[in-house]
Amino acid sequence: MSSVGNQAPDFTAPLANGDVDSFTLSENLDEAPIVLAFFPAAFTGTCTNEMSTFQERLDEFHEAGATVYGISVDSPFSLNEFRSQNDLAFDLVSDADKEIVDAYDVSMDFAELGVHDVAKRSVLVVDGDGVVTYRWVSDDPGVEPDYDAVLDAVSADG
Repeated sequence: MSSVGNQAPDFTAPLANGDVDSFTLSENLDEAPIVLAFFPAAFTGTCTNEMSTFQERLDEFHEAGATVYGISVDSPFSLNEFRSQNDLAFDLVSDADKEIVDAYDVSMDFAELGVHDVAKRSVLVVDGDGVVTYRWVSDDPGVEPDYDAVLDAVSADG
């Protein structure tokens, strides 16, 4: 479970960074605090707004010492195109196997659309010891996170 105060579940997944590499959380804790921003689907309105807002505020996060990663169940190839179209300077993690959303307990369905196991809009902050220091999860995919609260969390953590 990824509750505040608990160890963040480790994972290895494809990283969309303009190319496709591999990303393992535990091997990147030196980048902490790490912001894991889960979003349901690339190329959708609220998700595009959210990732674009993180991009607009990326300097603030970097000044606080944080590294931002977006995470969705989209393929790394789709995520690279999403990064490109939205000029995102941070990397996106592909959870195409849907293992990360399950491990972090942030999976949801759009059953009426026949879409299952996508990420709930969620933001977690992980410190250099791999401990979750902040967790926000929305059951409403149309709600964006409180970016100031996330920034406060990484500032307190860094």
